[in-house]
Amino acid sequence: MKESDLSEKPLSSKTVYQGRLLHVKEDRVLLPNGGESGREYIVHPGAVAVVPLLENGEVLLERQHRYPLRQDVIEIPAGKLDKGEEPLACGRRELIEETGYEAAEWTYLTAMHPCIAYSDEAIAIFLAKGLTHVGHRRDEDEFLEVLRVPMAEALEWVRGGRITDSKSIIGLLWADRLLKGDWK
Repeated sequence: MKESDLSEKPLSSKTVYQGRLLHVKEDRVLLPNGGESGREYIVHPGAVAVVPLLENGEVLLERQHRYPLRQDVIEIPAGKLDKGEEPLACGRRELIEETGYEAAEWTYLTAMHPCIAYSDEAIAIFLAKGLTHVGHRRDEDEFLEVLRVPMAEALEWVRGGRITDSKSIIGLLWADRLLKGDWK
Protein backbone atom coordinates (compact mmCIF):
# COMPACT_ATOMS: atom_id res chain seq x y z
CA MET A 1 0.00 0.00 0.00
CA LYS A 2 1.37 3.39 -0.99
CA GLU A 3 1.34 6.02 1.74
CA SER A 4 -0.08 9.41 0.89
CA ASP A 5 2.01 12.55 1.34
CA LEU A 6 0.84 14.25 4.54
CA SER A 7 3.63 16.82 4.71
CA GLU A 8 2.94 20.51 5.10
CA LYS A 9 5.11 23.00 3.22
CA PRO A 10 6.10 26.27 4.92
CA LEU A 11 4.94 29.40 3.09
CA SER A 12 6.04 32.02 5.62
CA SER A 13 7.49 32.15 9.11
CA LYS A 14 7.80 34.81 11.78
CA THR A 15 9.17 34.92 15.30
CA VAL A 16 6.51 35.76 17.86
CA TYR A 17 8.77 35.58 20.93
CA GLN A 18 12.48 34.98 21.50
CA GLY A 19 13.55 34.23 25.08
CA ARG A 20 16.51 32.63 26.85
CA LEU A 21 15.11 29.15 26.37
CA LEU A 22 12.10 29.32 24.09
CA HIS A 23 11.68 30.62 20.58
CA VAL A 24 8.00 30.85 19.56
CA LYS A 25 7.20 30.92 15.86
CA GLU A 26 4.08 31.37 13.78
CA ASP A 27 4.09 29.91 10.27
CA ARG A 28 1.71 29.73 7.34
CA VAL A 29 1.73 26.32 5.67
CA LEU A 30 0.46 24.72 2.50
CA LEU A 31 -1.64 21.69 3.41
CA PRO A 32 -1.61 18.38 1.50
CA ASN A 33 -5.01 19.24 -0.04
CA GLY A 34 -3.74 22.59 -1.37
CA GLY A 35 -5.32 24.71 1.38
CA GLU A 36 -3.46 26.94 3.81
CA SER A 37 -3.36 27.05 7.60
CA GLY A 38 -1.41 28.54 10.49
CA ARG A 39 0.99 26.72 12.81
CA GLU A 40 2.28 28.05 16.14
CA TYR A 41 5.16 26.16 17.70
CA ILE A 42 8.16 26.36 20.00
CA VAL A 43 11.71 25.89 18.76
CA HIS A 44 13.65 24.21 21.56
CA PRO A 45 17.41 23.49 21.73
CA GLY A 46 16.81 19.90 22.86
CA ALA A 47 17.59 18.19 26.14
CA VAL A 48 19.07 15.11 27.77
CA ALA A 49 17.73 12.99 30.63
CA VAL A 50 19.67 10.43 32.66
CA VAL A 51 18.60 7.35 34.63
CA PRO A 52 21.46 7.11 37.19
CA LEU A 53 21.70 3.59 38.64
CA LEU A 54 23.70 2.90 41.79
CA GLU A 55 25.46 -0.44 42.37
CA ASN A 56 22.77 -1.48 44.90
CA GLY A 57 19.96 -1.07 42.34
CA GLU A 58 18.75 2.29 43.55
CA VAL A 59 18.12 5.09 41.06
CA LEU A 60 18.84 8.73 41.74
CA LEU A 61 15.73 10.85 41.37
CA GLU A 62 15.19 14.54 42.01
CA ARG A 63 12.42 16.42 43.72
CA GLN A 64 12.19 19.99 42.55
CA HIS A 65 9.59 22.69 42.19
CA ARG A 66 8.29 23.15 38.65
CA TYR A 67 6.81 26.63 38.44
CA PRO A 68 4.42 26.07 35.50
CA LEU A 69 2.70 23.30 37.52
CA ARG A 70 3.05 25.20 40.82
CA GLN A 71 4.13 21.98 42.53
CA ASP A 72 7.11 19.82 43.41
CA VAL A 73 7.78 17.04 40.89
CA ILE A 74 9.87 13.88 41.11
CA GLU A 75 11.94 13.26 38.00
CA ILE A 76 15.21 11.90 36.64
CA PRO A 77 18.10 14.36 36.19
CA ALA A 78 17.86 16.33 32.95
CA GLY A 79 18.79 19.55 31.29
CA LYS A 80 18.86 21.41 28.01
CA LEU A 81 21.61 21.16 25.47
CA ASP A 82 23.95 24.11 25.21
CA LYS A 83 24.59 25.38 21.69
CA GLY A 84 26.77 22.87 19.83
CA GLU A 85 26.85 20.43 22.77
CA GLU A 86 26.64 16.70 22.12
CA PRO A 87 23.91 14.82 24.05
CA LEU A 88 26.36 12.59 25.97
CA ALA A 89 28.41 15.61 27.08
CA CYS A 90 25.20 17.27 28.25
CA GLY A 91 24.20 14.14 30.18
CA ARG A 92 27.58 13.98 31.90
CA ARG A 93 27.41 17.69 32.79
CA GLU A 94 23.84 17.56 34.08
CA LEU A 95 24.42 14.42 36.18
CA ILE A 96 27.30 16.09 38.02
CA GLU A 97 25.60 19.50 38.29
CA GLU A 98 22.36 18.18 39.70
CA THR A 99 23.23 15.01 41.64
CA GLY A 100 26.96 15.29 42.30
CA TYR A 101 27.68 11.94 40.64
CA GLU A 102 29.91 10.94 37.72
CA ALA A 103 29.25 7.76 35.75
CA ALA A 104 31.80 5.36 34.29
CA GLU A 105 29.34 3.61 31.97
CA TRP A 106 26.81 5.27 29.67
CA THR A 107 24.15 3.53 27.58
CA TYR A 108 21.92 5.37 25.14
CA LEU A 109 18.31 4.29 25.72
CA THR A 110 16.09 6.29 23.36
CA ALA A 111 14.99 9.71 22.20
CA MET A 112 11.55 11.15 22.71
CA HIS A 113 9.53 14.14 21.57
CA PRO A 114 7.45 15.22 24.59
CA CYS A 115 5.23 17.85 22.95
CA ILE A 116 4.87 17.01 19.25
CA ALA A 117 1.80 19.18 18.72
CA TYR A 118 3.54 22.44 19.61
CA SER A 119 7.31 21.95 19.99
CA ASP A 120 10.27 20.46 18.14
CA GLU A 121 11.96 19.48 21.43
CA ALA A 122 13.78 16.16 21.44
CA ILE A 123 15.10 14.54 24.63
CA ALA A 124 17.86 11.93 24.48
CA ILE A 125 17.71 9.50 27.41
CA PHE A 126 20.73 7.64 28.82
CA LEU A 127 21.31 5.01 31.50
CA ALA A 128 24.32 5.90 33.69
CA LYS A 129 26.08 3.23 35.79
CA GLY A 130 29.32 2.96 37.75
CA LEU A 131 28.49 6.07 39.76
CA THR A 132 30.99 7.93 41.92
CA HIS A 133 30.03 10.86 44.13
CA VAL A 134 32.10 13.98 43.34
CA GLY A 135 29.84 16.76 44.68
CA HIS A 136 27.12 18.69 42.87
CA ARG A 137 27.63 21.90 40.89
CA ARG A 138 24.13 23.34 40.76
CA ASP A 139 23.34 26.73 39.32
CA GLU A 140 22.68 29.39 41.95
CA ASP A 141 18.96 29.44 41.05
CA GLU A 142 18.61 25.62 41.06
CA PHE A 143 17.08 24.03 44.14
CA LEU A 144 16.39 20.32 44.35
CA GLU A 145 16.57 17.30 46.61
CA VAL A 146 18.30 14.12 45.39
CA LEU A 147 16.46 10.92 46.31
CA ARG A 148 17.89 7.39 46.33
CA VAL A 149 15.03 5.04 45.46
CA PRO A 150 15.01 1.31 44.67
CA MET A 151 14.12 0.80 41.00
CA ALA A 152 11.05 -1.29 41.93
CA GLU A 153 9.78 1.53 44.14
CA ALA A 154 10.41 4.14 41.43
CA LEU A 155 8.37 2.01 39.03
CA GLU A 156 5.60 1.84 41.64
CA TRP A 157 5.72 5.64 41.82
CA VAL A 158 5.20 5.68 38.04
CA ARG A 159 2.29 3.23 38.25
CA GLY A 160 0.72 5.06 41.16
CA GLY A 161 0.98 8.51 39.59
CA ARG A 162 3.58 9.94 41.95
CA ILE A 163 5.95 10.32 38.98
CA THR A 164 4.07 12.02 36.14
CA ASP A 165 6.93 13.56 34.14
CA SER A 166 7.02 11.92 30.69
CA LYS A 167 10.83 11.77 30.29
CA SER A 168 11.12 10.15 33.71
CA ILE A 169 8.40 7.61 33.02
CA ILE A 170 9.92 6.63 29.69
CA GLY A 171 13.48 6.60 31.05
CA LEU A 172 12.61 4.43 34.06
CA LEU A 173 10.49 1.97 32.07
CA TRP A 174 13.07 1.71 29.28
CA ALA A 175 15.95 1.20 31.74
CA ASP A 176 13.99 -1.45 33.65
CA ARG A 177 13.28 -3.43 30.46
CA LEU A 178 16.93 -3.18 29.38
CA LEU A 179 18.25 -4.22 32.81
CA LYS A 180 15.90 -7.22 32.91
CA GLY A 181 17.16 -8.31 29.48
CA ASP A 182 13.76 -7.82 27.84
CA TRP A 183 15.24 -5.27 25.41
CA LYS A 184 18.69 -5.35 23.88
